[in-house]
Amino acid sequence: MYQLADVQSAFAEAVRDASLRVPLPVAGATRHTADRRFAVYRNNITVSLVSALAERFPVVQRLVGEEFFRAMARAYVMQEPPRSPVLLHYGATFPAFVDGFAPAAAIAYLADVARLEFARGRAFHAADADPLPEQDIAAVPAAELAAMRVVLHPSVSVVASRHPIVSIWEAHRDPGAIAPVQAWAAETALVARPFLTVEVWRLPSGGSQFLTALARGLTIVEAAEAGGSAAGAFDLAATLTVLLGARIVTALGASQPS
Repeated sequence: MYQLADVQSAFAEAVRDASLRVPLPVAGATRHTADRRFAVYRNNITVSLVSALAERFPVVQRLVGEEFFRAMARAYVMQEPPRSPVLLHYGATFPAFVDGFAPAAAIAYLADVARLEFARGRAFHAADADPLPEQDIAAVPAAELAAMRVVLHPSVSVVASRHPIVSIWEAHRDPGAIAPVQAWAAETALVARPFLTVEVWRLPSGGSQFLTALARGLTIVEAAEAGGSAAGAFDLAATLTVLLGARIVTALGASQPS
């Protein structure tokens, strides 16, 4: 008598690993028929997950080509199967996998581009929130604004890289239209969806630490200190211009946000 939990465990393992035998409770007219049908099922699952990753990381696929990407994605699926029937967050560990995928080692920026693309997917599915009207922010005196804390839009992510990931992503985001990267330098991406469309902005040097500090509940002046400590050339005015222009501030307050 087979225990359901044991059958489910053996079934899941066999789906992931083609070298394992098909669980005996999987029946067919003959053993060969059962094995063949299970192989089709296994392949369909793998192909579906690989296709889901290709949709989530389209620029990564364009950078390495479809054949290479699908082989890399298949290896990831075998190592990191979904942990939930809801695939909304599947692929969260894909950038780290790419970092350690030896055949892709020559493309040093590939994992960071994957992080940017996953951040875009996360932003797309994030909760909605109304950005604070620009006139409300403009009405706050500068001296008071510096001491305030900022609530950022739920869709906000920051992806810092030693490589020009925003430029690379922009150059390859449109199929069939590749543009050259003009300057090869470190870039930090701000990703958010304040309205209907996911947007990507470049943050000035130190901007990553500045926004991270704001997200932790520090005041603007405290966040500016964090940005300045991280980058001697930190430009608060330029960073605030990006922050306010992106419309990702949903509230201002003098007290710690909840």
